[in-house]
Amino acid sequence: MFRLALQMVGHRITALIAVACAVLGGAALLTVTGVLAESGLRSHLPAGRLGGASVVVAADQEYHPPGDLPLALPERRRVSAQLATELGELPGVTAAVGDMSFPAALLGGHGRVVPAKDPQVAGHGWSSTELLAGAPHITGSAPTASDQIAVDRATATAAGIKPGDTVQVVVNARPATGYRVSAVVDAPGAGLYFADKSAVGLCSCSGRVDLVGLRTAPGAEERVAAEVRTKLKGTGLLAVTGAGRGDTAAPGAGASRSLLVLLAGSLSGIVVLITGFVMASALAVSIGGQRRDLALMRAVGASPKQIRRLAAAQSTVVAAVAVGPGVGLGYLLAGQFRRLLADRGVVPTELPLTYSPLPALAAIVLLVLAVQVSARCSAWRTSRMPATEAVAESRSEPREPPRTRTRIGLVVIAVALAMSALPLFSRTVIGATATSIAGIVGAIGLALVGPALVRGIGGAAARGTRHGGSASTWLAMANLRAYALRNAGIVSTLAMAVVFVLTYTFTQTTVLAATAHDTSTGTLAQLRLGAPGLGGLPADALAAVRKTPGVRAAAPVTTTTVVWEYEQFGDKAAESGAATILPPDAAGVLDLDVRDGGLDRLTGATVAVSSDVARTRSATVGRTVGLVLGDGTRVKAKVVAVYGRGLGFGTVVLSHDLAAGHTTTALDQSLLIRTDGTSSAQHHLAALAADRPGLVLAPADSPSTGGLKDAPPEVWINLALIVVLLVYLLLSIANKLVAATAQRRVELGALRLNGTTPRQIRAMMRREAAVTAATALTAALLLSAVPLALLGQGFLGRPWPAGPVWLLPALALTVTATAFLTIELPTRQALRTPPADAIRAQ
Repeated sequence: MFRLALQMVGHRITALIAVACAVLGGAALLTVTGVLAESGLRSHLPAGRLGGASVVVAADQEYHPPGDLPLALPERRRVSAQLATELGELPGVTAAVGDMSFPAALLGGHGRVVPAKDPQVAGHGWSSTELLAGAPHITGSAPTASDQIAVDRATATAAGIKPGDTVQVVVNARPATGYRVSAVVDAPGAGLYFADKSAVGLCSCSGRVDLVGLRTAPGAEERVAAEVRTKLKGTGLLAVTGAGRGDTAAPGAGASRSLLVLLAGSLSGIVVLITGFVMASALAVSIGGQRRDLALMRAVGASPKQIRRLAAAQSTVVAAVAVGPGVGLGYLLAGQFRRLLADRGVVPTELPLTYSPLPALAAIVLLVLAVQVSARCSAWRTSRMPATEAVAESRSEPREPPRTRTRIGLVVIAVALAMSALPLFSRTVIGATATSIAGIVGAIGLALVGPALVRGIGGAAARGTRHGGSASTWLAMANLRAYALRNAGIVSTLAMAVVFVLTYTFTQTTVLAATAHDTSTGTLAQLRLGAPGLGGLPADALAAVRKTPGVRAAAPVTTTTVVWEYEQFGDKAAESGAATILPPDAAGVLDLDVRDGGLDRLTGATVAVSSDVARTRSATVGRTVGLVLGDGTRVKAKVVAVYGRGLGFGTVVLSHDLAAGHTTTALDQSLLIRTDGTSSAQHHLAALAADRPGLVLAPADSPSTGGLKDAPPEVWINLALIVVLLVYLLLSIANKLVAATAQRRVELGALRLNGTTPRQIRAMMRREAAVTAATALTAALLLSAVPLALLGQGFLGRPWPAGPVWLLPALALTVTATAFLTIELPTRQALRTPPADAIRAQ
């Protein structure tokens, strides 16, 4: 059977090339998805300034919901400073250092802040240098007095300073203070080092440290780690060794890894759907061209099982040839995709990808399984038919498409339409996702209904052109009707490409426009005062701003992360998301469209929630909800307000009191300022910002139309994915059309022997291409129109989405050009073969 499969492969090169391309692209896409998922689970940041620590003890910065993947907690949860003393007494420990980090910024010339990687955690005690890898070169001596400081080499170079110089430093957003540089440390990105006693006072950590680093005697690392884990059992603290040490220095790294897992999860569904659809379509064309061979084998005694095994075997041979290069291409694309994520600030530039054979093995298993199932399904009808009927039908298609298939397709389309109504009831990102999924499901339904649709269109067109149309036109319409199954596969694949691009792109742009509208409408303030280079705003900034002439209202605004614990269908569920921290007087600068309660009640353990969440989780005003704050602290909070602009301001707003002490720094991130609108008020505020180092005054809501130039990183990532998948779809469509046209050599040869000229044949094929493209575009528009109209109504209050107007014409041109070129070129090639030779070759 295998030898026979190899022989058949040699006679169907054109059709099987389409299968090979589908497998190659599918293997690449699946491998990329697998690499991202594995990296999210196993990748770690470099140890960095903790490279010299054998064991690092830190709090668990993840929330572990039952039966689900952990959720990252990006706010630093500190540990007792006494723990360093206790662990330092363990056998084998040569040094135990309690490492603390706090906001610190060095001022250069003209009072400008010297850029730092993360000013929120740039300050450390000098003892933290014991955790550096090896023995770093130190120029100068350790800071011992409260007015001394050591800096890393990169900062010293950027500021143009050396040991003995005096510099101004802002610590914890306090007024700038003079320090003498006592040393320069060759530790890139390490930050600013203060005398240990000074660091304790500057940190204001209340007897707590970020983590404890342990140096051990040679060969004692594993034994010490085991003893530490035993000692810490049940405390919620972790003892980390090896590659995981770098993650403890940056809790936000866990959020980046979690994002990779979520991204891979969101990609996997659409990638598997499209890959399976494309491969099944390509295999249907390939095996459809071998129906005569398979029918003759049935006639000479082959069993149905053998026919299906033969079809699966030759498809597997082709897949085996293509899957290797596809996997290799996938690993290369994964690296490029990581660079895109890093450039857009989605993941740290230092976070590497994890490469292993697992994604390749998973892609191979999935593809081989898909090829086997698709090939056997494509050969099912021929293998089950009596031999005489199979031979008779090998040159034609069934007169009527299977009614069961048509009915199933109609049901699938109905399900897609029902799914597309979700945005009317849920104005959230999850609700918007239903639009794109509904489009793909509808395209699958079209593939099932396609034969009946194409047959009906072809029959109506053939009847209409029988007397008034040209011979080429009538032949084209008759071919569409007679070969409805073949043409339906082409139509459905073209339609899927259009539906996919329209629904995915317009979903992104519509959500972006709705978010921009919520934000701009809800922001009453004209200006925002921030201090990104200092790690947070000075404590007296709010009072100073409120005293400024022309200021009507000002309120601090900070963002954090919370995990919401709730019940769904009787089971416990948890969802992580961004949350805004607001004081009770925030109504003066923000209008969240409060529908019940009031923001003035945001005092103590209270929260405000969006109306969508309030409805789906029964979190109405007066109810108590369970939350896990960004540092892992569980709290019970009372709902005091329900607001409507959840898309622009998040699903949860925490009171300033509730979030106090549960963020990495106790500093506010920015101030929203509403003025009387006069230029003098803005000038006064600009003077205030210029007088204080590190303060930056900017518009509160930058002008935005919701266009792509204002898109957040995740939108650009989704659009990049759309482009990649569109290229894959178009290449697969082109290969499929070329293969389908090349298989019509006998048909074209017979027409020429009957007197049809090559010019008439080319005209016939062009008309087929025109009807095919028109049918695909019309069907795609109909399948996309309802989901996109409901999306626009739900998110923008109008029955159309937001997005680039040129997208539809560009898609129409692309689809039409693809259909014409991939039919015209193979037709011209086929016409070069003498008709008798073409028939004899079959």
